[in-house]
Formats: sequence, C-alpha cells, structure tokens
Amino acid sequence: MELLNRLCRCFSPSGREDGLRELIKAEAAPFVTDIYTDAMGNLICRKAGPGKRLMLAAHMDEIGFMVTHIDDSGFLRFVNVGGVAAHNCLNRAVEFESGAVGVISCENKEKPASAGLAQMYIDIGARDRAEAESKVSIGDMAVYKGEFALMGGRVTGKALDDRAGCYALLKGLKAAAACPNELFAVFTAQEELGLRGAGTAAYAIEPAMGFAIDVSMTGDTPESSFASLSLGKGPGLKLKDASFIANPSARDFMLGAARSAGIPYQIEAAARGGTDAGAINLSRTGVPAAAISVPTRYIHSPQEVADVGDIEATAALVAKMIETAL
Repeated sequence: MELLNRLCRCFSPSGREDGLRELIKAEAAPFVTDIYTDAMGNLICRKAGPGKRLMLAAHMDEIGFMVTHIDDSGFLRFVNVGGVAAHNCLNRAVEFESGAVGVISCENKEKPASAGLAQMYIDIGARDRAEAESKVSIGDMAVYKGEFALMGGRVTGKALDDRAGCYALLKGLKAAAACPNELFAVFTAQEELGLRGAGTAAYAIEPAMGFAIDVSMTGDTPESSFASLSLGKGPGLKLKDASFIANPSARDFMLGAARSAGIPYQIEAAARGGTDAGAINLSRTGVPAAAISVPTRYIHSPQEVADVGDIEATAALVAKMIETAL
C-alpha cells in the first residue's frame, strides 16, 4: 500500500493534476511503449500489441475548493470544484498546493447543519487580508487534508476516489504478462467536472472497447441507502450508472476475464453517479464500454474507506484484461 499512500497524498484537484501526473508517469514509463500528455492534461500510456485498441481509464483528479474572495479579516470565501457535499465540510482541514492549511467553518454557529457552501469560509489563521494574501490568492485551490491509514485489512484516506483506480491500473499494467491488444492506459483529467478528460482521450484514441476503473458507493453500513456493493467481496462489475449502460460485448469481456482468473466479483447496477465509461461510450460514433468499481465507503469525504483485498483484486482483474485478446 506504499504506492497507494503516495498517490493519495498528492495534491490533484480537477484541472491541477500536474504533480500526480508526474508521479504516475515515473511509475508507468518502464512498462509501456510510449507515454505522453495531451492538451487536456490526460496522461496516455500506450503499450504496443498486435490486436485491437483497448482503453482502460482511471481519473487523477479529486474534488476540491477554489478561493473566490478574501475579506478584510483574512477569511476566504470559496466555490466547490466537483461534487463537494456541504455536510462533509464543516470543521474539516484543507490544504493548498503551497502547503498552507485551513479549516472550513460557517457563519451560522447556532445551526451549522443548515449551512450551504455560500455560508462557509476557510480560516487559514490570517489576522487580516494582507496576511491571507501572503499565503493564498483568488483562484487558488485546496483539497481535503485527509490522513492515510491502514485499519487492519482496510484503508482510509482522502481521494481514494480515484487513487484506488489509479493504483489498480498502474499495478495491473506492471503485472500483465502479455499484451495481445494495443493498450492505452489513460490517467484522465477533470473527471469530477463532467468526465472531460476521458471524452477527449477516447476521441483521439478511437478504441475498440473501453473501461473505466473507479470507485462506487457501498450498501453495507448501518441504515445505508440501497446499493449492491459490499467491502471485501471483490470489485464491482458495473453494468449501469447515470452516464452509461454497458454494451454486452464489454460486459462479457470483463466478466470472462474475472471468471477465467478466478477473481471474486460483484455485479453492480447503479441508479446514480457517473464514470469515465460514460464519456468513452459516447466518443465519435460510440464505443462499447463498461466500468470496474472498487467498493468504497464515504465517497467525496475527507476519509474514504476501502478494502485492501478489493483493491488488489481490481489490479489483478486489470492485468487479466490486458492479457486477454478482444
């Protein structure tokens, strides 16, 4: 889990994926034929093979906050970058790329649960506007300052969405013994803002088939809303979410790979959410697509939770898919 720890600790809000991209590039380069960054900021890793083009995508970006105003007392107003839930923000620590740390609070101290993001601010410990402006500027981004930790066979940290997917794609890329397809392992930008990077990457690559490797919510906690996934039972093979319905050929490809490798899996059909599979599916005249999910609790919070065995099983499934001809 040392690699996952390093991935999670990287500062990488949507549109500012540079640091994480360089880390992944260094890890992937020895195992691919070509590696390059496109205009959207996607890291595209191509591994030569004699067959059809297979695209596997995991997104580099995480949700965050952008400073919009600094008041005379040095408090920062902000807007969300991606799907930030107000209830997850209060009294949470955030960190800027510069290393400046702040805490989110709200105007209404009597009824904080009713506060929306417009009533919240970031306290960076500044005494006035001048001190605040010496640390941050309007337009700067921050992310949750979550702590990475192992909890027995499980792991918690910020940005497991989607560093768990990045880890699985990297490890699968390294572990694959053969490559009968022309593989494009794409670490995408700006997924949290509407699957942006995957759409442009798929347009350029023109894959014969594409898969997103991402996380998905579970239904295994007290009084949780209905969801089919549980921690510790293997990756979810996603047949539907709000962004796509899996093409039968893509469904059969990932199911066949899991079964032939003896990898435990769960079937997922989600009513909400979206993954890069949705953008891949709609590229050009259409691409058969599906998604693989790492079951994860408390998604888009400062402390997400996933099972180490599920993450490693996802990496093994990725390796098997790379080794399987389309």
